[in-house]
Amino acid sequence: MRKLVGALSFAVLAVMGLTAAQASTLDDVKQRGKLVCGIAPNIAGFAFTDDKGVVKGFDVEFCRALAAAVLGDPDKIELKPFQPRDAFPQLQNGAVDIITGRFTWTYTRENGTGMSFVMIYNYDGQGFMVKKSMGVKSATELNGATICIGQGTTTELNIADYFRAHNMKYQVVSFAELDETRKAYESGRCDAWSNDRNSLAARGLLLAHREDHVILPETISKEPIAPIVRKADQQWLDIARWTFNALITAEELGITQANVDQLKEKSESPEVKRILGVIERQFDLGQAQHAFRLHSHLASTRPQRCLPGRLREAAGRCSPDHGLHPLYRRVRGRHILHGHRARRGPPCHGA
Repeated sequence: MRKLVGALSFAVLAVMGLTAAQASTLDDVKQRGKLVCGIAPNIAGFAFTDDKGVVKGFDVEFCRALAAAVLGDPDKIELKPFQPRDAFPQLQNGAVDIITGRFTWTYTRENGTGMSFVMIYNYDGQGFMVKKSMGVKSATELNGATICIGQGTTTELNIADYFRAHNMKYQVVSFAELDETRKAYESGRCDAWSNDRNSLAARGLLLAHREDHVILPETISKEPIAPIVRKADQQWLDIARWTFNALITAEELGITQANVDQLKEKSESPEVKRILGVIERQFDLGQAQHAFRLHSHLASTRPQRCLPGRLREAAGRCSPDHGLHPLYRRVRGRHILHGHRARRGPPCHGA
């Protein structure tokens, strides 16, 4: 990781034309000597603590990649878990440098809140979990239901829209902490539990008897998930975005931790030479847009690979590529740069 992203940092930082005209997040990170990332707690596949007490997952690895790009060391990070309602204030007051945890990119969040979204890496959608004993097969059968949700998310508005459209009544019970929401649902305080489908699948693994619960088939919203930085710092947004682009392009070009030094010395590919800084330090966005998945290190931590099979099954008939940004998918041998989520099944990628 250190060698690979260290080499890729030429493609990220050099092309930025970075200046020290004013204090910036980059200045703060360098002066502090570590990168502080806000993460969501207990999201299997994205940010979870293993049996050795090590926090792992996709969101953690992106934090490490960004630290390697700006500090030269992926281990120079501090992870700050947060509850959804606390995340934005932490970013706005400078307590964290970036939120790599799971938040939906919305118009209102991008405009007027002082935040910018880096790039979409996961398309999710909101769903419902219920106990099998209820005999409910569809969200359209939840008329009069009490629904547990977490505070500080888009969940309640989506529920209001869905139930209004279907002329159904409901009652919401909200909780400050996501684990508290799960426990309330499990204890029977609510008839249903609603969150992004990935979160239901991941957090549902903590239920005492997961096999007694089911995620209903309906997806009632679109939830494009992306890391977040402060809007006032365009330089930092560029660095985060191009770190991500560089990682994507590295995998397309076959650049890995194992071969980065060899390719830097011997590759005849102009694209490889550019991204590794051998020839003119020029990293074209068009090159990044032709990529279709993350580089090998992050690929090993992609949610569908690091989660138990039962999590993937929990979301229903899931498709291996569903939920990933179209940038990362190949369809019929061609790179897909734009488009909507595949409709073959619900997301199986995380939280």
